[in-house]
Amino acid sequence: MIILNLEDTIEPLWVSEDLTKYIFNSVLKNNSVVELHVHINIHSDPLLPNVYNLAFGPLGDDGQINDIIKLNHSNINKVFSTIILFALAFLQENNQMAIGIDGSNEVRAYLYHRMFKSNHNELSEFLITIGVDWYVKLLRTGEVETDDNGFAFFKPRPEPFDALRKTNDLYRYYLMSLNQ
Repeated sequence: MIILNLEDTIEPLWVSEDLTKYIFNSVLKNNSVVELHVHINIHSDPLLPNVYNLAFGPLGDDGQINDIIKLNHSNINKVFSTIILFALAFLQENNQMAIGIDGSNEVRAYLYHRMFKSNHNELSEFLITIGVDWYVKLLRTGEVETDDNGFAFFKPRPEPFDALRKTNDLYRYYLMSLNQ
């Protein structure tokens, strides 16, 4: 379980002026150090306006964030506290926006769900947490709504994060916005 403490974070090595990128080091359980990059970029789904996506991890050989690598942080609480603290700083400067976190696999989605669930009361003081599922509309004809290419047209369905929701029913995407 991840316990967030925004007063116990890791000092960044670098932060961009617009708060969309930052770098910090994390010590792993084997005492090696990994440089973690955090990027906050506009989310490409037009049905989720004003949403930025948060990605983090070490850079891969291609120079992109490797968000599927398995790392054994010596203090995962501090790592996630650092990421959430900077997400909060971004939202304070961009208070009409939301930040989304997408688990790149079921294990990561489970981790994020548990993090938001176990820290729900503390986070709700300054953040609104929203779970997003996708749905496809069933038309009155009995057919599924499709896009211009004939593929099922998936639409996001945001809802307030349900801390009682079972972990076998994970949200597809997790959003954070300022509690104003």
